[in-house]
Amino acid sequence: MAQSLQDKVVLVTGGAKRVGAAICRRLHAAGANVMVHYRSSVAEARALEAELVARRAGSAALVRADLLKVPALSGLVKDTVEVFGQLDALVNNASSFYPTAVGEITEKAWEDLVGTNLRAPLFLSQAAARELRKTHGCIVNIVDIHAEVPLKNHVVYNVAKGGLLALTRSLARELGPEIRVNGIAPGTILWPENDAWQDEVARQRIINQTALKRIGEPDDIAKAVEFLIAAAPYVTGQVIAVDGGRSVNL
Repeated sequence: MAQSLQDKVVLVTGGAKRVGAAICRRLHAAGANVMVHYRSSVAEARALEAELVARRAGSAALVRADLLKVPALSGLVKDTVEVFGQLDALVNNASSFYPTAVGEITEKAWEDLVGTNLRAPLFLSQAAARELRKTHGCIVNIVDIHAEVPLKNHVVYNVAKGGLLALTRSLARELGPEIRVNGIAPGTILWPENDAWQDEVARQRIINQTALKRIGEPDDIAKAVEFLIAAAPYVTGQVIAVDGGRSVNL
């Protein structure tokens, strides 16, 4: 799919690092102009922008926003169109992730986890719909295999991702035929950035649950995103598991 996205414009939330950065690099390599959203990862965002622009002048830009602030979401779309002239695809990748065991759930955790994983994708997709209709574009939501098979002690995260799965299917029905809406449900791609996931025994247990007996790489998700944007014109309302077969063993 080399240059399969030539002259297309893609907005990627949480695009500065980890899986988001891999998505930006992959889509950029396919010819897309990329608007990289970030909230606090300033250094990573600037470094990624410099890297992409060095490869192709004027092909990447940054937009900073707190996705928990719904009024700010329309500004991401406006800024993207002002810089690049159009919007062809939205990738809702940004996500908060941490445990919320029953008995320890707070309203703040609910607002954060549901806000980033469900509310922001809903309102950002709504804000982007007008521009995406003009280009017959698409939306790709980064869901999670735990939307359907709950992860223990992560009640609110599971609920939020379950809602995102339902949102993906619902928006596909609401926004068609002009806009396609799909999702990707990653399994273990990168270990989370907190101490709870540093236990090697626990990690090996998760790896053993996969059919392929290994974790994935960020580019595995990025390739699936590229496919859904560039090479799947008759696919909508679907959520593809990219998990090494873990979901069939859970």
